[in-house]
This record gives sequence, C-alpha cells and structure tokens, in this order.
Amino acid sequence: MDVGSNTVRLVVADADDGVPLPVHTAKWRLRLSEQVTPGGPIPEQAVEQLVHAVAEASRTATRWGAAGPLAFATAVVRGAPNRHEVLHTVRARTGVDLCTLPGEVEAELTFLGARRWMGWRSGPLALLDIGGGSLEVAFGRGRLPDFVASLPLGAGRLTHEFFKDEDPPSPERVRALRRKVRHQLRDVAARIRWEGPRTAVATSRTFQQLGRLCGTAPGRHGPFVDRKLHRAALREAIPRLAALPAAERALLPGISAPRAAQSLAGAVVAHTAMKLTGLRSVTVCPWAIREGVLLRHIEDGPAWWAEVTRRNEEAAPPDPVPLRIATASS
Repeated sequence: MDVGSNTVRLVVADADDGVPLPVHTAKWRLRLSEQVTPGGPIPEQAVEQLVHAVAEASRTATRWGAAGPLAFATAVVRGAPNRHEVLHTVRARTGVDLCTLPGEVEAELTFLGARRWMGWRSGPLALLDIGGGSLEVAFGRGRLPDFVASLPLGAGRLTHEFFKDEDPPSPERVRALRRKVRHQLRDVAARIRWEGPRTAVATSRTFQQLGRLCGTAPGRHGPFVDRKLHRAALREAIPRLAALPAAERALLPGISAPRAAQSLAGAVVAHTAMKLTGLRSVTVCPWAIREGVLLRHIEDGPAWWAEVTRRNEEAAPPDPVPLRIATASS
C-alpha cells in the first residue's frame, strides 16, 4: 500500500514463485499535494480522507485474501511536521501500520524494482524517479545501488513553489525553476556522468505520462512494450506545456487531469536531469518502489520489513497525540 502525493495505491500480488505478479490493483484519489504546503502540516480534512482511503484499501486487500499490507507513505507525509500524529491516527483508526521511508530508501527500493525488470544485461544502471515531493536518483552495478540521492525536486512541490499563482506561468518563472533544478542537481549529476551508466531508466507516473506525450506506446499495449523517452522530444514538449493552462494540458496525449497542473514542472525536472547527467534517452520502466518493496520482502523475508517499521517507530516521539478528527461512518 503506497500513500503518495496524489493517490493511495494498492497492489495485491502473487509472490509464491519469487516474482511479484499482480493479481489486483486499486487506487483512491487523495490529492494531498493540493492540500499541503511543502513542508507544512497535513490538515485534518486531508487526514480524514487518508484514513478513509487506507481503510478501504485494507478491506480490499482482505477481500483478496492478502496478508496485512506493507504500507508506506512517501514525501508528502514524510516531510510534514505532524507526520507522527498522522501515522498514529491512521494506525488507531484502521489498524494499518503505515510508516514513512527515507528518500534514500525509496531510491534503493525503486532501483531494485527497475533492476529486476531490466535484467542483468542492462549493466551499470542509472535511475531517475520523479514523485510529487521529491526526485530520487540512483546508480549501481548490482542488485542494490552503489549511490542514491533524494532531492526536494518533486513535480507537485515545485509547481506549488513556482507556478501557484500563474496558469500558464510566465517564461521568467519557468527559467527560475530550471535554475533551481540545475543548482540542486549539479553534484548528483556529476556523479552519474562520472559513473557512465550503460542503461538509464525512469519510473513514476510523471515519466510515464511524459513518455506518452512524447510518443511512447499507450498503456493499453501492455507492460512489455519498449518505451523510450528521448531528451530531444522532451525539450520540444516543454514549450507546448508552458503555453497552455492546466485545463488544456489535460487534453494532450498522456496527460491526465489530476496531474496536468504539475506536468510542466515534471517535464522541466526530467529534461534538466537528463541533460545534466548526459542521458540522451531513458527507458520508462513499469516497475518501481512498490515492486521493490515486494521484492525485498520476498528475497529478505518478513524480518526486513519489521526492521523498517521498527526504525520508523524509534524515530517517533514516545506518545504522539492523535489528531482530533471525527470517526468516519462505515
């Protein structure tokens, strides 16, 4: 169970043969990124929506005969000053032990998912993953990465910071965003260039939608179609996105209405990251953090997840105060 900036996603998988084969997937829209200022607390109304979605996901998992979910939240909850109270409230109201993962752990798990999908023939592998609140970058030659970084360059976060009051934004705002991305990515990109990856992959809904905008095959063609996002095509797409308000971006191929507002910031981050790292193209990979979590659980056993949740618990204050929100009706 993955609590992200826009949705709660549930994957029920058959893992008996060591590969997480999806049996059922479901999602519940939250749009936390629209209700939470970057670095600000999660408001009570949003927590109520989160509790409802997590409870529904848990009930769905039970109906499919799954064990208690491996439930985690990404940057939008991780960065909130009231995250401990939020996690405590979710646990008390739903029985689901939701935890947050450090950005570097997210990058490691996403890398594992991408490595398993791409296979060993891909060689030294670079990874880019754009979420709502953060950008994860990783590089490695083996099962797990040798180098990871998590930067506050998520598409939702940057949209709120640079484009909140302008739709479409002015060219000056777009240039200011690109300057910030270049500055924060400089050292990480230098490391990726130095490593010289043989293969580069990109994960996340942001990259999937940008790939579709730039001509990759639609999702209905299945996960095994080779999808390449080329930097040159992405560069040409950015002025198209920048010229349109969010409502009209949603009419472009691949751009969904819930993500239309942040599609421009995502495109700028993606193009700048590819340019600075010297990547002319990336393979859009369907496996990411959820598959990485499942793979670690399969390969390293339940003790691995128990250690993750134990560390999360140790980071919490001794007696977090539950948020005072009304119990949702069943």
